[in-house]
Amino acid sequence: MMHKLSNAQIAWRAAQDITDGAYVNLGIGFPEMVAKFQPPDRQAIFHTENGILNFGESPPEGEEDWDLINAGKKAVTLKPGASFFHHADSFAMVRGGHLDVAILGAYEVAETGDLANWSTGPKGVPAVGGAMDLVHGARRVAVITDHVTRDGKPKLVKNCTLPLTGVACVSRVYTSLAVIDIEGGRFVLREKLPGLSLDDLQAVTGAQLVIGGAVGDLIVPEV
Repeated sequence: MMHKLSNAQIAWRAAQDITDGAYVNLGIGFPEMVAKFQPPDRQAIFHTENGILNFGESPPEGEEDWDLINAGKKAVTLKPGASFFHHADSFAMVRGGHLDVAILGAYEVAETGDLANWSTGPKGVPAVGGAMDLVHGARRVAVITDHVTRDGKPKLVKNCTLPLTGVACVSRVYTSLAVIDIEGGRFVLREKLPGLSLDDLQAVTGAQLVIGGAVGDLIVPEV
C-alpha cells in the first residue's frame, strides 16, 4: 500500500499557509481540524456560518458548552475578542468578500478548479450548505482531501462527474500525497511525498500533472 499522510497531517500542512491575521472559514468535518494546527507565531480569525468570529479549537471532552457550536454542530472554544452575530450577517460577510480563505473538503476537484463537495446519492452530503457561497465569496479557496477515494479512484480529475459546488474556484489542493496548485486550467505540482515517484503520483491522478519548476518534498511532522 502506498504511504500517505493522515488527515491530521494534511490539515497541519494546510494550516502552515494561512497568513497572520487572516479571516478563515473551515468547512464542516475534516477541514475543522485545521484550527488545531495554527503556527504559534500567527493568529487566524476563524469564522463559522452560524455566527461566531474568532473561535478556537474544540474543548476537552466533558468540558463542552453546547451553546457554543460551529456550523457542523461541534463544540468550540472562544478566543479573546470573539463575537456573535445573526446568520444573515454571517453570510453577508461571506458574500461581501470579507473572508481571506475558505478551506473545504471535496469529493472531486477538476483541473479547471471546479469543485464537487456534495452529492445527491444515498450516502452523500444532503445539501450544499454554505459551501456554494464560500467558494465564490472567499478570496482564496483551498481543498484538503485524500488523493483517492476509498476504492482507489482519483479525486483530482479532468472533469467533475458529481453536482458542482462551484466553477473555477479552487486555487490549491492539499492531499495525502501532494500539494497541487490550479493555474491556467491545469494541475501544477508543488510538493510530493519524498520517495513517491512522479509516475506513481500520476497513476492515481485523473488529469495531467504539470511540473511548475522545482518540486519540493512534502515533509510533515507526526501530529
